[in-house]
Amino acid sequence: MKKLLAALTIALLATVSIGAHAKDWTTIRFGVDASYPPFESKGTDGKLVGFDIDLGNEICKRLNAKCVWVENDFDGMIPALKAKKFDGVLSSMSMTPQRAEQIAFSAKLFNTPTRLVTKKGSGLQPTPESLTGKSVGVEQGTIQETYAKTYWEPKGAKVISYQNQDQVYTDLLSGRLDASLQDAVEADIGFLKTPRGAGYEFAGKDIVDEKILGNGAGIGMRKEDTDLKTKVDKAIADMIKDGTYKKLEKKYFDFDVYGS
Repeated sequence: MKKLLAALTIALLATVSIGAHAKDWTTIRFGVDASYPPFESKGTDGKLVGFDIDLGNEICKRLNAKCVWVENDFDGMIPALKAKKFDGVLSSMSMTPQRAEQIAFSAKLFNTPTRLVTKKGSGLQPTPESLTGKSVGVEQGTIQETYAKTYWEPKGAKVISYQNQDQVYTDLLSGRLDASLQDAVEADIGFLKTPRGAGYEFAGKDIVDEKILGNGAGIGMRKEDTDLKTKVDKAIADMIKDGTYKKLEKKYFDFDVYGS
């Protein structure tokens, strides 16, 4: 009798263990930093809006899953993902070799350049020599922060990191910063083409550095969630193939953000 009870207990525990690890993905939680329009931000009604939000909701729809959006500071995205606070990072996260060591990435969602923003007529350029002694604002945890700290800070630039992009622009407008470094599309649509960005402009050309800046943005996922990655990649491929991606893209951009 004792042997029978022991066997039943072991079988029950095994079943519970298997059930605990089974994932049906009927709910998918995406981590997002809502300070990066037009990719992700909050509308006047407090609801999340943007290109990434639309892409995520469409992916969930195709997977017959409920989308849950979890707001998180960008610099804490990967630790929170690993801690299972959410299942994917869908927040304009560039796919870099350094990040790929820690997490997996979906197929590419878009590819946008990095550029420096300065006050009109400042004469500043995105070079170590031009930025010596100048203050440059970046968002914590971004590829732009890594780039500025790698190439500009050792040459005398003061690189200041902020919790979100809104804070960077606030200090740029107040004069506490000489420049800001961020995604070019976000800067153009989310700042330069708005009333508050009227006195500012791009300085120099697109900055290219595949090792630090990566080659496009994707959804960051845990490496062990290979089933989710397979499902998400198929949804992205289908969206591109059937024209849904282009339809969503046209809501926010008058150019191709998918890139090469």
